[in-house]
Amino acid sequence: MEQVENTRLPENAQADVPSQTGRVAGPTHVRKAIVRFGVSLAFLAFVDRACISQAAPNIMHDLHLSKLQMGYVFSAFGFTYAALELPSGWLCDRVGARTVLTRVVLCWSVFTAATGWAWNFGSLFFVRLLFGAGEAGCFPSLAKVFSIWLPDEERAVAEGWKAAMARWGAAFAPSVVVILYAFMGWRQTFAVFGAVGLLWSGIFFWFYRDTPRLHSRVNVEELRLIEQGQSRDSGTAASTPWRAFVRSRSAWALCIQWFCHYYGFYFYLTWLPIYLQQVRGFNVGTSALLAGMPLLFAGCGTLAAGFLLPWLSGAIGARHARSLVAYFSYAGAAVLLLAFTFVRNPTLAIVVMSLSSFAVELSTPVTWITAMDLGGRSVGTLTGAMNTVGQIGASVAPVAIGYILTASRNNWTLTFYISAVIYAMGIACWAALDPVSPLG
Repeated sequence: MEQVENTRLPENAQADVPSQTGRVAGPTHVRKAIVRFGVSLAFLAFVDRACISQAAPNIMHDLHLSKLQMGYVFSAFGFTYAALELPSGWLCDRVGARTVLTRVVLCWSVFTAATGWAWNFGSLFFVRLLFGAGEAGCFPSLAKVFSIWLPDEERAVAEGWKAAMARWGAAFAPSVVVILYAFMGWRQTFAVFGAVGLLWSGIFFWFYRDTPRLHSRVNVEELRLIEQGQSRDSGTAASTPWRAFVRSRSAWALCIQWFCHYYGFYFYLTWLPIYLQQVRGFNVGTSALLAGMPLLFAGCGTLAAGFLLPWLSGAIGARHARSLVAYFSYAGAAVLLLAFTFVRNPTLAIVVMSLSSFAVELSTPVTWITAMDLGGRSVGTLTGAMNTVGQIGASVAPVAIGYILTASRNNWTLTFYISAVIYAMGIACWAALDPVSPLG
C-alpha cells in the first residue's frame, strides 16, 4: 500500500481558505469524531463481553450447568480471542483498520446474538469460542487508528477515554440486562446487543478512512496538526520487525504485565455477581448495581491516568512518568485487594475492591501509549501480541477460579490472595521494560 507521506489529499478535501471575515479557517475536527468511534466501540465491546455475567444464574438454571462448566463458558471467549489477536493485529498493519474493524464488529455481533440460541453446555461453549474469535483484533485495530489519527500529545487522553468507556460498558451491562429482563428473556437480550453492533459497523465503514489524507472532511490545518504532532510515521507497515520483537525484554515485559492486569480484572466481568449473591448475600437487583461499582471506579482510574500522564511527562519526562504510574498502579491494586478480604461490612468491602480496581486501571493508558511508541508502524502487531498474552490471563482466571472454588470448598478469599500476588508481579515487569524506545 502507498505510504502516508506519499498519499495526496483528495481533490474535494478542504483547504485553508479565507473566511468571509478574512481569517484563515482553522483545523477541522475529524480526528475527534474518530476518537468518538473508538470510545463507543470500546463501550460496546465490553457490554457484549460482560452481559453474560449477570445472565449467568439464569443460563446455569435453564441449561443445567455446574459452576465449573460456567467457568469454562466464561473462559471460552478468551481462548479464541487470545489465539487470534496477534494475527488480527498483523492483518490490521497490512490492510488497514477500516477493513479489519468492520469484519470484527460484524462477526462478534452475530455471535453475541447466537449466544441466545444455545441449548446445552456444548453449544454455549462453542458459540462463545466463536464470539471470542470474532472480537479478536478490536483493540489492536483501535490502537492503530489512534496512532494514525492523533498527535502524540492527544493519545493519552484518548486512551483514557477509550479504556474508561470499555470499563463503564462492563459496568453498565449488568443493569441493562436486568432492565431488559422486564420485557424479555436472556435469549432475546443477547439478540438486542448483537443488533446494536451491526448498526455500528455499517456507520463506521461509511465514515472512516485508513489515513487522514484520504478523508474528504480533513482540511490542511488538521492534517498538519496530526502529522507534525507525531513522533514517527504510523502508516501501513512495510515489514514487521519480528526478530526485534522476540528478542526485546521490553516487549515481553509489556505483554506479561498485561497478563497480570487481565487476570485480576476479569473477575469483575465473570464471577463478581455470583460472589455478591452467594457470599455477601445481595439479591439479584442489588448485586447488578454493586457489580458495576468496581468497573465504574476502573473507568475513573483510566481517565485519571489519561489526564495525569501528559502533565507528569512534562514535569519528569515520559520514561519516568510512565514507570511511576505503573508502579503505583500495581502496588496499590495488590494492597487494596488484600485489604478487601478483611472487611466484614459488605458495602464497604465493595468500596475497597473498587479502589483496587481504580488503582490497577491507572496502568491502562500507560500500557497502550507505551505500546504505540514501542511498536511504531507495527503497533497493530505488538498490541496484538500484548493483548494475546493479556487474554490468556483473562481465559485462565475464570476457569482457575472455578477450580479453586471446587477444590477449596468455596474458599473465595484464596482466589483474591492469588490475584493480589499476580498484580504484584506487574511491578517487576515495569522495572524490566523501557517504556519509550521503539523496538525496531
